[in-house]
This record gives sequence, structure tokens and C-alpha cells, in this order.
Amino acid sequence: MMKLGFIGTGNMATAMMGGILANGLAKADEVIGADPTEAGRKRVQEKYGIHVTADNKTAAREAKILILSVKPQFYADVIEEIKDEITDSHLIITIAPGKTLDWVEEQFGKPVKIIRTMPNTPAMVGEGMTAVCKNKYVTEEEMEEALKILGSFGKAEVIPERLMDAVVSVSGSSPAYVFILIEAMADAAVSGGMPRAQAYKFAAQAVMGSAKMVLETGKHPAELKDMVCSPAGTTIEAVRVLEEMGFRSAVIEAMKTCEEISKSL
Repeated sequence: MMKLGFIGTGNMATAMMGGILANGLAKADEVIGADPTEAGRKRVQEKYGIHVTADNKTAAREAKILILSVKPQFYADVIEEIKDEITDSHLIITIAPGKTLDWVEEQFGKPVKIIRTMPNTPAMVGEGMTAVCKNKYVTEEEMEEALKILGSFGKAEVIPERLMDAVVSVSGSSPAYVFILIEAMADAAVSGGMPRAQAYKFAAQAVMGSAKMVLETGKHPAELKDMVCSPAGTTIEAVRVLEEMGFRSAVIEAMKTCEEISKSL
């Protein structure tokens, strides 16, 4: 039996494979990926040297830990296809928003070890943030093994399942909000005369450095903001305009909408 199997070999699966292999948590010949398209199979086989198959049942049958890395709308069909291959020794890891532990177990129609996760796309550069919760059948040892896998492409943190929809909005979808911010910052810099490539670099580095300050200093974001705002200075005037234009409220309302959509999936 192989150590890891992926059903679906898209961007998130590829990011996970990269972190797992780079950190030595599995060897290429211990990983199998299932993809219905020849192009998808060829891409991951050439990039990582893993085993590939067009048959989901083969991946399910041969892998000890099976990661369901397909879009949420395909979960029911995929589980229906593979459920007879799953035994009580398998560990299933899901990455789909809105799909609860109970719902996944119900689709299998029997007790199954399930770990529900919500990663995000910065996993593609080893800086992902993944939320994790498990059902009652998963042992602590299995959870620790899963956390090592999920931590190989960023950070992983255990949370109560009731917070998963909030996670979708605060980290799962939030890279898109940050990309809009970086794009807007760069547009403004370009309007001030800066070349676009340079503007993206300045904006992205400022965002990355600011995030690092929050994580490493332990200071409240408001305190860090105040450190940049000199009396009667340029920054406080920019902050004033952001508040006047509803920047903070727009972020909050967007995230609450995202959370509600996640709950409805």
C-alpha cells in the first residue's frame, strides 16, 4: 500500500505534493495521483515522478492516506465511486469548503476516519494556512501525521469544526482580497510614475512585510498602524481617506458574505 493518494491533481493538490515531497514526508514512489485527464496526469508525473492513474478506485485502493482534492460539487460522485474501496484503515483528508465531517461520513455510508481541512493557495509557495479538524474515528497519532503533512506547505492549526466557514472567509478566500489590494496599490503607484513591474514588487513586499510584523511582533495591528502614522503626516491622511471610503466595512461585509455562501454549500 502506498503512503499517499490524491484524487484530483489540480493546483492545490500540486502544492501539497510539492511540500510533502520537499520535506521528505513521502517518497515519489509512495504517492499516487488520480486524474481523468491525460494532461493532468502527465503534468504531475513529469514534475514530481509520482505514480498516476485515470482510475479513482485504484488510488483509493492503493493509498493509506487519501486526499480528496476535487471541487466540492464533485465530492458526492467521487465518494460514491470509491466508497467500496475504503476500509477502516484508510484516512480520508478533505479540502472542500462547506462539506462537513458528518456529510462526508454519510456519503460513505459507514464509519470512516475523516480529517476536514481548509487550505489556501499560498500553499503553492510554501506559505499556506490550513485549518484542521477530525471526526471521532481518527486517533491522535493519525492526527499528528496529518498535521505534519499539512504543515509541509505552510502552517496548519486545529480548530473546532464550527469555525470552518469563518476560516473560508479569513484565509481560504482572503488571498483574492489581498491580490486586489496589491493591484490597487500598484495602479496608484503607476499613476504616480512608477513602472508597473516595480510597482507590483513594492506593493507585494510591503504587504508581505506587514503580515510578518503582525506574526512576529505579537503587537495588535492597530498598534502597528499607529507606529506608521506620524502626526499631521501623509500616512494618517491616507488612513483617513480609507476610513471615509469604507475600506474596513467593505472587507468585513465581503468576508461575511463569503462565510454565508460557505455555509450554504
